[in-house]
Amino acid sequence: MSDPTTPAKKGQDFEHDLDQSDTNVAAFNVTHHTMLERVQHVLHNNPTLVPVIVLLLSLIAFGLIAGGKFFSAFNLSLILQQVSIIGILAAAQSLIIITAGIDLSVAAIMVLMSVVMGNLAVFSGVPTVISIVIGLLGGVGAGLMNGWFITRIKLPPFITTLGTWSIFYALLLWLSGAQSIRGQDIDVAAPFLKFFGASFSVGGARITLSALLMIVVFVVLWYMLNKTAWGRHVYAIGDDKEAADLSGIRTDRTLLSVYGLAGFICALAGWASIGRVGSISPQSFYEGNLDSITAVVIGGISLFGGRGSIMGALFGALIVGVFRSGLRLSGVDVLWQVFAIGWLIIIAVAIDQWIRRVSA
Repeated sequence: MSDPTTPAKKGQDFEHDLDQSDTNVAAFNVTHHTMLERVQHVLHNNPTLVPVIVLLLSLIAFGLIAGGKFFSAFNLSLILQQVSIIGILAAAQSLIIITAGIDLSVAAIMVLMSVVMGNLAVFSGVPTVISIVIGLLGGVGAGLMNGWFITRIKLPPFITTLGTWSIFYALLLWLSGAQSIRGQDIDVAAPFLKFFGASFSVGGARITLSALLMIVVFVVLWYMLNKTAWGRHVYAIGDDKEAADLSGIRTDRTLLSVYGLAGFICALAGWASIGRVGSISPQSFYEGNLDSITAVVIGGISLFGGRGSIMGALFGALIVGVFRSGLRLSGVDVLWQVFAIGWLIIIAVAIDQWIRRVSA
């Protein structure tokens, strides 16, 4: 016959064994980050911080080197005017680069659409507003053409836009006859084409509408990329297109919309460039492609896609403008200004690679 106290004894033995067990709490290894690693993490989580710091340091440095004339209201507003068109192009380029692509045709689309607007309004007698609308729609069409080759034919963005750059450039030379449309002719037939060249004074500063347009474009794109599902899809495609496909994102449709929107922004830059330059030349902003990519890279947007803030491109354009203005006021030859910008690009890409190691 079993002892009725057996369960109790077993319970007592269990409690006794438990009392004798190891009571030490398991310890987990805690990684202690160095100060440099902490900075790396902060910059990774705040990609716009680098161009902001560079911009502030540039302003301070050139303010000390060039003296008070650098910080004059007129000079600072002049910098804003000078970067306005390239800044708008950089906004379009940013959209493409965030998707892990690149667009070598942005400047060609811009100049082609300015020539279309000018020819229609000045020489063909088409009402100016309709000419502008046709030019803007043409920009959308040019962007969609790039997007179609990339999404349907599956061509690499670099090769596609390199080819369309030649196509668009040839078309603008054909339409313009390699001749400029003079400012006087525009004033007589279609003065509204120069709308974004208008300016107003604030203190000693001279602010043009093209500079305000640049800021508006960046603010609108920032909202679209950060506050809408479309923007999250754009970043997801740049980060990993295959994963975005598997998650249900219609990647091809999103890419088409990105290229179409970029084309529209390029055409908008074309309209603004007429007011900025005062005429329409097939040779204007010939280096716009490289300048737009420079602004994007210096602005901290990763060339590998999926990382960076659209506002970084604005700061990147301003950094380039500050460097050129500061070096010019310091008496530095144009050759060495280009030399300095080249180093800026290399350093910006090196910093991006260093920051990306956090997520590797």
